Amino acid sequence: MAAATPVKRVTVPAVRAMKAQQRIGMITAYDFPSAKVADAAGADIILVGDSLGMVVLGYPDTLSVTVDDMLHHTRAVARGVTRALVVGDMPYLSYHVSIEESVRNAGLFLQAGAQAVKVEGGKPSRIKTIEAMLDAEVPVMGHIGLTPQSVNALGGFMLQGKHAEDARRLIDEAKELERVGCFALVLECVPAELAAFITERIGIPTIGIGAGPRCDGQVLVFHDVLGMYDGHTPKFVRKYANIGGEMQDALSHYLADVRSGAFPNDAESFHGTSEEELRRLYGSREGTDGVVVAITKS
Repeated sequence: MAAATPVKRVTVPAVRAMKAQQRIGMITAYDFPSAKVADAAGADIILVGDSLGMVVLGYPDTLSVTVDDMLHHTRAVARGVTRALVVGDMPYLSYHVSIEESVRNAGLFLQAGAQAVKVEGGKPSRIKTIEAMLDAEVPVMGHIGLTPQSVNALGGFMLQGKHAEDARRLIDEAKELERVGCFALVLECVPAELAAFITERIGIPTIGIGAGPRCDGQVLVFHDVLGMYDGHTPKFVRKYANIGGEMQDALSHYLADVRSGAFPNDAESFHGTSEEELRRLYGSREGTDGVVVAITKS
């Protein structure tokens, strides 16, 4: 019997080489089973996103997510992946306090099984932090446009780069993130024209989310794609299934069968010593509903 062909792992250099060669499919995953499904489906990159705060942990936003939360889920995802590049999303305050702490936290993601981290923002102080991470051999994916960890400073979840001055800032940030060595760049909630402009002018792949069709790749949240999240659904999300509805229907059916006595049936039960033998060995008494109940002798 021929040996199975080893799965070729997607690497950071491989993702960088996809620029203008093939579209990059990235999706979030937050646990072992969802990671296995996404990996088997052919995802190039699996992002352990801090969106797990809202989608999985029930937090009101991403700001509540801790490093421990992210590392726990990164380990679970890494155990379920054999092909895709696993990227850990660094949460709020994990790379904001000091460069030393930022590098240490980034290293924890690699120790947890990620092959790279994602960092939001492109202002000068963030560039210095990213440079230090890269110097410590931690591959970094950039993220500009709508950066959810900055939602309070931005004034809400809204389109970025709509006006010329803001667009110029994002173009400059994209070029700077490329210059320092980021291997890819997420563009979130920016006009399609601006995303295309940036994509054409930098040499690293852009991955869009609410940034139009002309990025080098796209990313969506696992639960949004499958219709498993009943919270606010952004305009840019396309649902490919309604698994959440199917799950609820299945569970309702199960609970109805339990309450009616239809589950489990005889084929779903194990059998051994007969009831007659049990009564002979232990005796019996009539229950209040008329059912014979075995009496265990002390």
